[in-house]
Amino acid sequence: MSDESHPRDRLRRELSLQDAVFLVVASVVGSGIFLTPGAIATHLPHAGLIVAAWVVGGLLSLAGALANAELGAMYPRAGGDYVYLREAFHPIAGFLVGWLTFFAIYAGTVATLAVGFAASLGAMFAWANATILGVAILTILACSWLNWIGVRWGALANNVTGWIKVAALTGFGLVAPFSGNGDLANLVPLVSGITEAAPLVAFALALSPVLFSYLGWNASIYVASEIRDPSRNVPRSLFIGLALCTGLYLLLNGVYLLALSPLQLAQSANAGEAAATVFFGAVGGKLLSGFVLISILGTLSATILVGPRIAYAMALDGLFIPGGDRVHARYGTPTMAIAVQAIVSVVLLLVLENFPSALDYTTFAILLATMADVAALYMLRVRQPTRPRPYRAWGYPWVPALYVVANFAIAAGLLWGATRESLVSLGVLAAGLPFYWLLTRRNRPGPGEAAPGP
Repeated sequence: MSDESHPRDRLRRELSLQDAVFLVVASVVGSGIFLTPGAIATHLPHAGLIVAAWVVGGLLSLAGALANAELGAMYPRAGGDYVYLREAFHPIAGFLVGWLTFFAIYAGTVATLAVGFAASLGAMFAWANATILGVAILTILACSWLNWIGVRWGALANNVTGWIKVAALTGFGLVAPFSGNGDLANLVPLVSGITEAAPLVAFALALSPVLFSYLGWNASIYVASEIRDPSRNVPRSLFIGLALCTGLYLLLNGVYLLALSPLQLAQSANAGEAAATVFFGAVGGKLLSGFVLISILGTLSATILVGPRIAYAMALDGLFIPGGDRVHARYGTPTMAIAVQAIVSVVLLLVLENFPSALDYTTFAILLATMADVAALYMLRVRQPTRPRPYRAWGYPWVPALYVVANFAIAAGLLWGATRESLVSLGVLAAGLPFYWLLTRRNRPGPGEAAPGP
């Protein structure tokens, strides 16, 4: 098999480095930085711990990016971690992590973002719940259609919203402190009393919304087969995109804490709107609310672009529904995979109970998938030592090991504090086993036939 692509992959290499970077930015900076700070402050009622949680989340994402940069440069194909686990261990390992990533992480995130977008609109116009649900479904279908008609249209939407996010949030973060409002006293206790402020389990639970807010830092690895010069641009996109997002997150949290005490932050459903109201009055709050809608929509579009590439990669190996590897003759997009993701997301949207539950469910799945990625890095160093590695993970083997330990601790905290949501993620993972058996049995060659697959 070619190192560059799957022999049956028909997706076109149309994405530049800028497209890949802003795919990461658009995937990461969505609703999380506005809607999750309240949940974080509930667990960590201390300014220093709140900042520490965002720093730890950024460092953990960077550690994961170092590992994924090596893997993505080695295997610049559609599918991301599905490919890495398949190559490192066994097709069943790749299938299960691909199954979990597609159904729990990406489809779940699409549903969560769509309902968040519709609920924010509904709050402005006093819509009934049924109207909010209908708008959420229509939003999923509209963004799916945009990605259906061409990856360039999806990338253009990501680039535009990405530039708007970076410019608007940087401007807000730099201008707000000079408004004459806010209280520096909120920032004083950054260190004092930090050891008594919250137990380790609380810190682990607080990292759930933090990691959810960083979700998407690895978006470019899933579309690596569509990125030009992937051995160079996949690692670069991860590092540049994550650096932009982490800088924005730390800047905004400083602004939030300047405007609101940890107690006030814990009581804010939308930290961005609450902080903007403090600095610029009701008009500022409304403008920020409008920006949140644009930000969520951009992230939703990016997520819908990325997710189907996982199902498509699995279908190339005969491990998804028939026709899952179908590519539109004119648009060059994985149409069947896009349609399946839209349907699954709508079904999840109909059964989601609330945002925090969906958040913990998704975050626990992220932790499982990213720990599996790092395990694949170690295994491939052993099993394929001579394979070309255009980029080698910095700090190997210690930084990846610390990443696994930290993620395991956070997963244990979630399993303890958000047991139901964590068990649902494990249930989704286990549900893949009978499907794998059915798919492999269907694909088993008869006498004289060649086996499907790479």
